[in-house]
Amino acid sequence: MKLVKSLLLGSAAGLIAVGGAQAADLPVKAKAVEYVKICSLYGAGFYYMPGTDTCIKLGGYLRADAILGGAGDYGFNQSSSAVNGGSNNRLTNYYYTRARMDLNIDTRTATEYGVVRTYADMIFSYDTSNVTGGATGATAFSAGNPSLGLYHAFIQFAGFTMGRTVSIFDAPWQSYPAGGPDTLPGGSNHVTGINQFAYTADFGQGITGSLALESPDTQSNGEGNLWNVSAANAATFVTGVYGSNGWGGTRSPDIVGALRVDQAWGLAQFSVAAHDLHPAYYGGTEPTGHPSDKWGWSVQGALSIKNIPTGAGDSINMQAVYTDGDSRRNFQVLFPQSFFMYSGSGIGAYQSVGFAGISDGVFSSAGGGIETTKSWGFRGGYTHNWSPNWVSAIYGGYGALSYSSNAKAIICGNWAAMGPSNAAGCNPDFNFGVIGVNTIWTPVKNLAFTADLSWSRLDQKYSGTISGANTAVATAAKPVAVYELKDQNSLTLLLRAQRTF
Repeated sequence: MKLVKSLLLGSAAGLIAVGGAQAADLPVKAKAVEYVKICSLYGAGFYYMPGTDTCIKLGGYLRADAILGGAGDYGFNQSSSAVNGGSNNRLTNYYYTRARMDLNIDTRTATEYGVVRTYADMIFSYDTSNVTGGATGATAFSAGNPSLGLYHAFIQFAGFTMGRTVSIFDAPWQSYPAGGPDTLPGGSNHVTGINQFAYTADFGQGITGSLALESPDTQSNGEGNLWNVSAANAATFVTGVYGSNGWGGTRSPDIVGALRVDQAWGLAQFSVAAHDLHPAYYGGTEPTGHPSDKWGWSVQGALSIKNIPTGAGDSINMQAVYTDGDSRRNFQVLFPQSFFMYSGSGIGAYQSVGFAGISDGVFSSAGGGIETTKSWGFRGGYTHNWSPNWVSAIYGGYGALSYSSNAKAIICGNWAAMGPSNAAGCNPDFNFGVIGVNTIWTPVKNLAFTADLSWSRLDQKYSGTISGANTAVATAAKPVAVYELKDQNSLTLLLRAQRTF
């Protein structure tokens, strides 16, 4: 009996084990796999987001820059990337470096009202550190300049653009008609983005018209200077700072319009802008009063010619601008608002110096309203393709800024404190020009190496010499001395490696 029971139990256990194994071998219905599908509606690089009808594209670049030239066009004294760039002494960096990553995200969804688009472009940079002098001889050395930027972040729908992107006033190439430095004058440049609400109407055959409300205070240096000269410090005169910045709070955005024709032969664009100058108070408190608001304005034309006889892909880009009370649309936001440059002297002075200051307007508590600042400029460039792997270009830009006779009288009230040799030698007007050449080698797709050489000239209008206590600039280690007022030049070489993805 025991033997029979053991056999029966063993057989039952075996059957259970076999049944379990067979059950484990039965096919189980797998979950559906959602494959990423290519979205061909909006060009290469778009994919459908799984489970949605929205297409997305990721892109950007990695860049390494080396800029040779201590007083170069890519940054002057007031630029964060080139403090003491114009000092030309032992505090001046003879080279600057930058590592940068750009990441952009583009999404698009087709709807019954048209395509809904969102776009964001984020910048991560690390720049060369800087050295500044001090009154006691000690120097301040920064550990580096990490920075984050949001150049674009907008929604587009039914012709409307809402958020941050380039201005509709700008030419499509911004301030780079054929490459070149960030500080090329002669037109607007909002490549770092400006907050706006815009509408673009498409009239067909490449003809569009746009209107926008833009917030210049959403850009670094976007509003420029509105100098209250009554609060000026004579010691800052030689650095191109002619007063305290007298802006009040926001009252009106810039009102901007543009008409553009974009066809196979190239494009033509005409832009206008109105800019509200809203000052604060003459003094530090409300009872001191204030000037009335004044509107500045600017106008710009741009022309691009493609498919020219010199070669396939060659192009010529040109633009010209005039401003009255809106100087940042000529000496654009990447150009320093004020700067100085030193070099040698040929008349026996300690050194020579040239300095310049940019403003939208000037006012003083002595009375009167805002005296607007006028400027004009142009820039252009020619690009030639030697082969699919080699491209060269030549470019140039020029800007002129002038103050009214009343504004000059207000600014030059501090001229005597500079100890001038020429009592009539005070004139804050200036011109600034840049010319340059570059070559780009692309050995493989989306990998480019650039060499860009530029020469700049500050044509300042001060004359004679200056001397006395107010000639000292502690941060630049410049002593009290006799300085010749002289035009200044600089030469800069940019070397760049960039991988686009």
